Amino acid sequence: MLSSGNLLLQVKNLKMFFPIQKGVLRKVVGHVRAVDDVSLSIRRGETFSLVGESGCGKTTIGRAILRLIRPTAGEVLFQSKKLAASGQKYREIDVAAASKEELNKLRQDMQIVFQDPYSTLNPRMKVEEIIAEPLLVHGIGTSAERKKRVRTLLEAVGLKPDFGGRYPHEFSGGQRQRICIARALALDPQLIVADEPVSALDVSVQAQVINLFKDLQKDLGLTYLFISHDLSVVKYISDRVAVVYLGRIVELARSESLFACPRHPYTESLMSAVPVPDPEYEAEEVLLEGDVPNPSDPPPGCHFHPRCPYRKELCSSEPPPYFEIDEGHFVACHLADKLDLRPVKTQ
Repeated sequence: MLSSGNLLLQVKNLKMFFPIQKGVLRKVVGHVRAVDDVSLSIRRGETFSLVGESGCGKTTIGRAILRLIRPTAGEVLFQSKKLAASGQKYREIDVAAASKEELNKLRQDMQIVFQDPYSTLNPRMKVEEIIAEPLLVHGIGTSAERKKRVRTLLEAVGLKPDFGGRYPHEFSGGQRQRICIARALALDPQLIVADEPVSALDVSVQAQVINLFKDLQKDLGLTYLFISHDLSVVKYISDRVAVVYLGRIVELARSESLFACPRHPYTESLMSAVPVPDPEYEAEEVLLEGDVPNPSDPPPGCHFHPRCPYRKELCSSEPPPYFEIDEGHFVACHLADKLDLRPVKTQ
């Protein structure tokens, strides 16, 4: 069990349904269940990762936590420093129900690093203006203090301070992502949501940026919600990992436990698809049947059962319980305690 005093974020029964509209009058005829009853907790100073196929809902979870989109239902309880009253260290606030004024303060506590660094940087602004913009918006510091802060942040992410006078197009992809990280750090946040932050970069540059994330976490005490489909990267950077399928968490465990002993068939299939840089290693890929079901009309019972190679009749009629199968290891599968799934080395 997680200690309540060590928690930074608690997500309870989060749902994000997008309406499907048809006709001239735009009548709502259904909903896309992008996130369907997700609960998780993140400790201060840890890296919590969300993994899964494209379209599984992991990015939507991250954006709903930040209130970039308003959740349909659920609670997002965050321990905010910026909203704490005098004499308080933190104040718990439900981000999903926060007012506009509270959200403006929360933006200083919670930041995001997006997947594509180039599309998130204004090509008409110099780097020093891009990094200083959050400080300017929140009225933090004088002009001289903001310039000093920008130079400090550029050094912190491994760039020269005089790079601030250049424009985004003058940098490589890895350097642009470092600029995005510097901008996210400008307001001294507690939580950073990193949404596929290295997937658009070359492999050699990926390693540099991942190591930068780890160094910054150690130096600044940051907490990460790391979203990725690359299990090799996830294994290296994560403390705990949640596997997402069709808007639901199907497995959650410490990183070493998940990779050593996966307990859900979907997790096993994800691991088997990771290429291993070993010419003598013979991978046994677990091939899934069919396509991902339509999130606007999910199948009954276990959502994964139409593709599961181990399915039984029970799986198609009853939703699986979400339970703790080992200490700190949770899974949603009827057959979890009966299956002997194969761990697959990822590096």
